[in-house]
Amino acid sequence: MKKALSSILLAVIFAISVPAAQAQVGITAVPFLQIEPDSRGAGMGSTGVAIADNASAIFWNPAGLAFQNQNQVSITHANWLPAFNADLFYDYLVGTYHVEGIGTIGGHITFLNLGEQVRTDEFAENLGRFNSYEISAGLSYGYQLSENFALGTGLRFIYSSLADGEVSGQKINPGSSVGLDLAALYKSNPFQVANRNASFNAGVNLSNIGPGMQYTDNAQKDPLPTVFRLGWAYTMDLDDMGMNTLTFTNDISKIMARTERTVDENGDETYEPMGVGKALFNSWGSLERATGQGETISLNLPQQLMWGFGLEYWYNDLFALRTGYYYENPDNGNREFVTLGAGLRYNIFGVDFSYIYTLEEDHPLANTIRLSLLVNFQ
Repeated sequence: MKKALSSILLAVIFAISVPAAQAQVGITAVPFLQIEPDSRGAGMGSTGVAIADNASAIFWNPAGLAFQNQNQVSITHANWLPAFNADLFYDYLVGTYHVEGIGTIGGHITFLNLGEQVRTDEFAENLGRFNSYEISAGLSYGYQLSENFALGTGLRFIYSSLADGEVSGQKINPGSSVGLDLAALYKSNPFQVANRNASFNAGVNLSNIGPGMQYTDNAQKDPLPTVFRLGWAYTMDLDDMGMNTLTFTNDISKIMARTERTVDENGDETYEPMGVGKALFNSWGSLERATGQGETISLNLPQQLMWGFGLEYWYNDLFALRTGYYYENPDNGNREFVTLGAGLRYNIFGVDFSYIYTLEEDHPLANTIRLSLLVNFQ
């Protein structure tokens, strides 16, 4: 008997399995890998590649682990897409462990709950329920090449269980893959600006490099959300004692994944993810993207970039206030929002909070709140 899925999962399945009419498309599988996991970076306009000074460096820039010598555990929770009221939530557990003479190793588990779904047949008869979720887990490591420069890498396993049953006569299977991160981080020595201490960081991270995901036996594979992230951070003391500090951050990100069309001897078209090297080389040109309304649009390189700007104020390393701004082109995600955040540190404990205020009414991300708790065992 032909089975039908909930409307949300039908949209997800067909969005990732139906090829566009062009050789390059911007659709990727498992977009949950792009969710910023810690409330600190989320409160600073989704920036952090040049900071990466806590356990969440695993997401932002694993090279930052090389400059850390603490053992730390952090957990983040968020009710995801609260505007849908669909029982979606996001959890991120991360920890670091410092080994003398080797460095700091980090591990994480990321979980996105997509809720309970109802399976029905073509006559709307209830055939039972199933749970949808996505999860990844991995390890990361940073190696310090000099006092100011480090390299980092990470490897994660990804598992995506969106649905069960059948769609158009094809059995739906969970998708799985692995993703590799490659990163670098530069941290300057302190220098003087107007007789006050200052520092400058610059970082780069290429994340989620790996084979595509496949959900049905005969469907194409869809690329992982390989993201190139480049950013800088400038920190300055506001007084002679260093009690008040201010940090400016800026991250520029870009999806590097691409698919390409092949035609067999029967004239049948298929779309498969480009190889890593080929995709990285070809992704700097224009991007032809399906609109979902039977049309395609062309995006030049600047239109493909995602911009984040952040500001963080600390008082005596005890209390922080944060804000930021994030922007995507309307034809390339169309996310634009202002972020607010705050943080507290006491002894070995810390808590961070972030809030998204969208500039578009009725946006799915409106009023998203993240809360992160951390324990530093140093």
